[in-house]
Amino acid sequence: MARQELKPVEIANGVHWVGALDPDLRMFDLILKTANGTSYNAYVVHGGEGVAVIDTVKEEFSEIYFSKLEQITSYERIKAVILNHLEPDHAGAVPELMRRAPHAHIFVSTRGLKLLQALLKDELENYQYTLTDTGDVCSLGERTLSFINTPYLHWPDTQCTYLEDEKLLFSGDVFGCHFCDDRLYNDLVGDFRFSFEYYFKHIMRPFKRWVLEAMDKIEPLQPRLIAPAHGPILRDNPLEYVKSYRTLSNSYLTKKIDAREKSLLIFYMSAYGATADMAKHIHAGASEIEGVRVSLYDLQGGEIEPFIDLIEGADGLLFGSPTINGDAVKPVWDVLASLISIETRGKLGGAFGSYGWSGEAVRMIEDRLRGLKMRVPERGLRMKFHPTEDELEECHAYGLALAEALAGKAKPKELDFADLQM
Repeated sequence: MARQELKPVEIANGVHWVGALDPDLRMFDLILKTANGTSYNAYVVHGGEGVAVIDTVKEEFSEIYFSKLEQITSYERIKAVILNHLEPDHAGAVPELMRRAPHAHIFVSTRGLKLLQALLKDELENYQYTLTDTGDVCSLGERTLSFINTPYLHWPDTQCTYLEDEKLLFSGDVFGCHFCDDRLYNDLVGDFRFSFEYYFKHIMRPFKRWVLEAMDKIEPLQPRLIAPAHGPILRDNPLEYVKSYRTLSNSYLTKKIDAREKSLLIFYMSAYGATADMAKHIHAGASEIEGVRVSLYDLQGGEIEPFIDLIEGADGLLFGSPTINGDAVKPVWDVLASLISIETRGKLGGAFGSYGWSGEAVRMIEDRLRGLKMRVPERGLRMKFHPTEDELEECHAYGLALAEALAGKAKPKELDFADLQM
């Protein structure tokens, strides 16, 4: 178990770690398990014209943070407060820091301004601040800190800060993980590979496109040391972690499908075979469209986790569920709940299912798909009990229409005002 380190640690020439350790944390933000706890990493950079403070800590660790800060500088020498990310675990001590160093100049990304206003409220008018973008700098005299805009990693406000003379990247949540060890450095702590990839999967994976854009900005810097906001400081082979982010952001599976094809996945559960028959006919209809590869999966026969990589690389997703007790069945909801960890915006979506009494499942699934920012071009299919031959033809036509929409071959539709009232 990590002990609470009460002294600042010099991690580079004139650069100190002044963070806090939280070894007993077992759940972060209600979604991330933390078997080893976490750390809230904050840093201080000394220059000839003053000191820059980079991030703070979670509010309940403020006393530890200020104790370390006061051991290496005075509040009067703090020239800059750089906020790479304003989530509470990094900005919890900012209000008190600004009360102690009201002359300090705040540097925050343009998208971080609203969060800064929410954090400091009316006190913000008492302080000076600069909104930053890639290429902007903060000078400490002979030392220069430059900013790299890295939005959506994993909030819109996030940025990285680069200390040029040390080739040191203060990366915020990027390259971080929830792993607490008072030895601090990646070459000294325990094996944290699982934590590193687990963190990426749950925090960064939904923003892979933004990760790749950030790597394009970071790789040319060739940092010699990476100081993230959580977890070990990366001083041994730091570029391996940059390479790892690029690898994790490029799906191996998507490369196995012809780039000219669209991928449509159909998932279903069936209690008495009715929804299964609907799924098969939808699959047959969709398969008629050239350029669309259609796959059919019965959720009763598979684990949820292996499907996530497939879903991430797919262009369209259909979900079929019977209505049981006024709801879709649990395995379907389990898949839908797991989609929060990947980027779904813009994917095509649809829903279908059989019912005996009320039939809410299809509409509930559609609402979830829209909440995930997916486009739902066709109204979902609900069929009472086992579908007739005519209804199965409707399923075939439904699959055909969705595949046409996916392939960009959809025919213009006449608007039915009855649909608008549903």
